[in-house]
Amino acid sequence: MSLSAAGSGLSRSSHDPDRLLAGYRAARAQDALFDVHDGGAGAFGDTGYDEFVDATGTIRPSWQELGDLIGERGRAGLERLRGVVRGLVDNDGITYIEVDDSGTVPGEGIATPGTWHLDAIPLVVSAADWETLEAGVLQRSRLLDAVLTDLYGERRAITTGILPPQLLFGHPGYIRAARGIENPGRHQLFMLGCDVSRAADGRFVVNADWAQAPSGAGYALADRRVVAHAVPDVYERIGPRPASPFAQALRLALIEAAPEAAEDPVVVVLSPGIHSETAFDQAYLASVLGFPLVESADLVVRDGKLLMRSLGTLKRVDVVLRRVDADYADPLDLRPDSRLGVVGLVEVQRRGAVTVVNTLGAGILESPGLQRFLPQLADRLLGEKPLLDTPQLYWGGFDRERSHLIARLNTLLIKSTVGGETIVGPALSAEQRRELTARIEAHPWQWVGQELPQFSSAPTDRYPGGLSAASVGMRLFTVSQRGGYAPMIGGLGYVLAPGNSAYVLKTIAAKDVWIRPPTRAKADTLTVPPVELPSGTRSISSPRVLSDLFWMGRYGERAENLARLLIVTRERYHEYRYRQDMDGSECVPVLLHALGVITGTETEAAGTYAEAVSAAQRTLWSLTVDRQRPGSLAHSVERLGLAARSVRDQMSNDTWMVLGAVERALAEQAGSPRGARIDDTQLALAQQQTLAGMLALSGVAAESMVRDAGWTLMDIGKRIERGLALSALLRATLTTVRSPDAEQTITESALVVCESSVIYRRRNLGRVSVAAVADLVLFDPENPRSLVYQLERLRSNLRLLPGSSGSSRPERLVDEISTRLRRLDPAELEHIDDDGRRSELDGLLSGMHTALRDLSDVITRTQLSLPGGMQPLWGPDQMRVMP
Repeated sequence: MSLSAAGSGLSRSSHDPDRLLAGYRAARAQDALFDVHDGGAGAFGDTGYDEFVDATGTIRPSWQELGDLIGERGRAGLERLRGVVRGLVDNDGITYIEVDDSGTVPGEGIATPGTWHLDAIPLVVSAADWETLEAGVLQRSRLLDAVLTDLYGERRAITTGILPPQLLFGHPGYIRAARGIENPGRHQLFMLGCDVSRAADGRFVVNADWAQAPSGAGYALADRRVVAHAVPDVYERIGPRPASPFAQALRLALIEAAPEAAEDPVVVVLSPGIHSETAFDQAYLASVLGFPLVESADLVVRDGKLLMRSLGTLKRVDVVLRRVDADYADPLDLRPDSRLGVVGLVEVQRRGAVTVVNTLGAGILESPGLQRFLPQLADRLLGEKPLLDTPQLYWGGFDRERSHLIARLNTLLIKSTVGGETIVGPALSAEQRRELTARIEAHPWQWVGQELPQFSSAPTDRYPGGLSAASVGMRLFTVSQRGGYAPMIGGLGYVLAPGNSAYVLKTIAAKDVWIRPPTRAKADTLTVPPVELPSGTRSISSPRVLSDLFWMGRYGERAENLARLLIVTRERYHEYRYRQDMDGSECVPVLLHALGVITGTETEAAGTYAEAVSAAQRTLWSLTVDRQRPGSLAHSVERLGLAARSVRDQMSNDTWMVLGAVERALAEQAGSPRGARIDDTQLALAQQQTLAGMLALSGVAAESMVRDAGWTLMDIGKRIERGLALSALLRATLTTVRSPDAEQTITESALVVCESSVIYRRRNLGRVSVAAVADLVLFDPENPRSLVYQLERLRSNLRLLPGSSGSSRPERLVDEISTRLRRLDPAELEHIDDDGRRSELDGLLSGMHTALRDLSDVITRTQLSLPGGMQPLWGPDQMRVMP
């Protein structure tokens, strides 16, 4: 599979390309031999088209610069390039959630973002080939638009006998409720994704159309950003045509799709949420477009309009870019069990009060039964012959084609016309073929047989040992414009999985697609005229978004505080592990107890000193890296990541560079077996990296985020969490009187956790005093870590929130807490009861903690909850009569 000739010792001699080609051909021959013996598709067929070299083994002109780069850098250079791309992907936070064939998350069912695999070697397409592809995909867009318009309109395809009616009404992509709905403008198909590969004879062939809610455009734009940064010298030399103008064309098309009555259109991107497998794609595209990413909880239908919840108000929405499958889009008219849609959305669209794209019902265009009749429909609706071919299809509803289908089950793809899974014929056993034959004969019209797709091969870095060849394909995108359709220049390339999985377009990596510029001067097809765009949605934040930002502030601060406490506890544990006779050693169980109080978990600190020490290392490991343990550092970071990804469209790229590094650092240690010896050095590194990451995120928020309502709620969450952590820590460590040495060690440890030890030593010259500690971390308004400082920030932030009156319940709570603090003298907190406790300090800290929790609850109820008192979907004069 690998190119052994391209080792790390390659020089820039003229012989390097020859050695490169020899290894590449050897890799191809080895895979082709494997294909023959294995009986599957393999990486490519022996007679497949090679994108990289021609029939004589010469590098094709369009690949020359890239071939020279690979030859010059050799195997070691390719490894380094792969590492650079992987690092950039991680820094940008590009992720993908794996799902099984049923569309559910495997394993524990937790949608954890996985790594996005991006091939470091782009897929290069010549200018001439792109002209062919562009013309073909634009024509296909016009054809499918005409088909969609007809199927939900006059239905000439059925009345003229071209399309059997059961292929329309029996496919789940057909939405009966969408009948009669027309979007503004000349086109009903707004956006199309089209999977294309190259046959052995060099022809481009369409393997699938995606019209339901096409995914991948966001990934394509993100991949271009990564690869262009990874190989800037080659990118500059080749100068591939830019893909970014597609975003501007898509933005303009969405604005123009608004109903005529909309003067300043509001556009949103409707997402299923962060547990969707392409959540990154949706969020990144929304960010590039500059439109809000919303979920069903952010939208509501009232008075016959679609509205978005925003800071206690409702703002009308004019256009929805839908990434939720159509049958889930409205639980009133479609699937009643859906939690992803908006009640009443179908009716609002039917009334023309909102435009939903792709339009509900566009999924019918993905039907394999419809694909069988596309050539005839092209002739009938356009008077044209398709420029791009599709693999030959055989419909079971025709006797002759059904006989051919059944006779060749082991050499075809078998597709359902009623929404079932695709069956790979070559993978079937004799018994499975007999069962499938019976199913086809029982309901012949529900089955279509398709010739196996053909794929070209191209260089990839996916296999160890150097350069390899693998099957590749592309997903191309178009968007409607006033005069027709405009393509993305390039698209989402991919490396197909080996074996039979390739036939159902299973992939193992993405590829950036580079389109060579034409030799003659020519303006790009995608030219967007200058227009005055609407003001946008800069001030809109729904309760869901504000809630996620609020909890981002809380979880970020929680992780920072906990990381400091874990670090201090681990250091004290090692300091006194074998010095139990020293008075200062009492700090170890005290700090372990503080960890238990703050995380709400059992840390075995209540037993003897020996028991606490024995369990300490395992406890520290668990509280650091075990994300299944509530309150742990890993759990807080995981929750922080979930909240951040829910509002990804509002976060900068620096956020993912920092957060991703922290997640990887903790994940690397999480795999330690429970019975194995814990590597304390690595555990300390994970704690330090987490602390550094949380500090960096705090800096990003402070220096890079706009001070809008979202930032204000995030800072409110941060201040509440800091106050809660401070009060819990001091109560667990300072309210019980201990020996002087223990008191000093415990106090110093608490000050380190509070990030106030340096200023304390400067002010008190080594004197240990609870009153001095309280004066610094409770009452000092100039200490950004003090409780009074948090209260002042909370008061200022609450005044900035919409609807602030100066006497709202949250503001009154803050005033009450501040008043109680002002009435106390730090010296009073030194008082010791007969039972050896500082009851005044304990009462103060307990009251502060309870009051801050109450404040968090009140803010959640008043600022972050969804509006109550549901109103009728339609206005009082236009109530809908339900059947």
